[in-house]
Amino acid sequence: MQTPADQNTPKLAYKRLVIKIGSHVLTDKNGLPDGPRMEKLVTEIAALKKSGLEIVLVSSGAVAAGRATIKVPEKIDLVSARQLLASVGQVQLIARYATLFHQADLHCSQVLVTKEDFRDKVHYKNMLGCFETLLPQPIIPVVNENDVISVSELMFTDNDELAGLIASMIRADALIILTNVGGLYTGNPSDPSSKLIEEVPPTLADLSGYIQTQKSDFGRGGMLTKSSMARKTARLGITVHVANGKTDHILHSVLQNEVPHTTFLPLKKSSGQKRWIAHTDRYAKGKVQINDGAKAALLGSKASSLLPVGIVKIIGDFNRNDIVQIIDLQDNLIGMGLARYHSDTAKNLIGRHNEPALVHYDYLYIHQENH
Repeated sequence: MQTPADQNTPKLAYKRLVIKIGSHVLTDKNGLPDGPRMEKLVTEIAALKKSGLEIVLVSSGAVAAGRATIKVPEKIDLVSARQLLASVGQVQLIARYATLFHQADLHCSQVLVTKEDFRDKVHYKNMLGCFETLLPQPIIPVVNENDVISVSELMFTDNDELAGLIASMIRADALIILTNVGGLYTGNPSDPSSKLIEEVPPTLADLSGYIQTQKSDFGRGGMLTKSSMARKTARLGITVHVANGKTDHILHSVLQNEVPHTTFLPLKKSSGQKRWIAHTDRYAKGKVQINDGAKAALLGSKASSLLPVGIVKIIGDFNRNDIVQIIDLQDNLIGMGLARYHSDTAKNLIGRHNEPALVHYDYLYIHQENH
């Protein structure tokens, strides 16, 4: 294995980076672990770490590693099979990372999470504290979903979603998603007429018409999932790169912009509160329907809070500090926010002037498709 000193370390524009490696990058065409590819990527990551960059690695590959280690009983159901493969494969995966990083005079740590860890604000802050402790050390935190205890309703869409959550949590400067294609294309990447989309501005309209929805054999998400997550992350002030992880020296090439790939350009940095709220739409306890005037104010260029005068309906029950969805008269999602008072109080204040905001601007995230 090459040591980091054997490579030319790029001049970095970033200080804190999340790198996500997909299942297809870490497996060969037969679905078995691709050891040489993993070694090359670890060598690059080690070089970046030693250059002064703080790095979190979000790695798929546990289930695929399990497939290479143990045969699944024929009569076992799909959820149990995934738990079995993940439980066995995660040991193999982290052991390999530990060996490779040790050869580069670095340590790796293991961080296994579930979606529940992001729902509770206390858990969220505790996890952030863990990363803030690890990042300055000669350690690469290796993050994966805890598939052993996750079931369908508690699973992330895939590790792209997890990577976006981690990047926004730690206020990363950039997120690099390594997949088995060169980025986002206008059609099927195997079609010669398809073109690579090299830059995606944060205000670009919906991309779903351009993106193939085919999923990989080992992952749960496709390019549509990557695009949705990348745009949300970029709107929080984090640059997102999507590139082909099967390409040699890919991290160096992406950071030096020497290889064609897709970059999702960022908006300005958002506060910690907004970063947490941005990823909580599926955890909302209720909905607040607003009129067109309130919608225009929230989507306008000036900072605006959600006032009772603009509310037309409260849907569901929620308490103070619960997450609520904000929808327009056509039931389109406008944003999410932290409620400042109970739903019963909100119902009594509907349409009234000179009342305290239900959602203050500091605790309000405007949904990407509307802003």
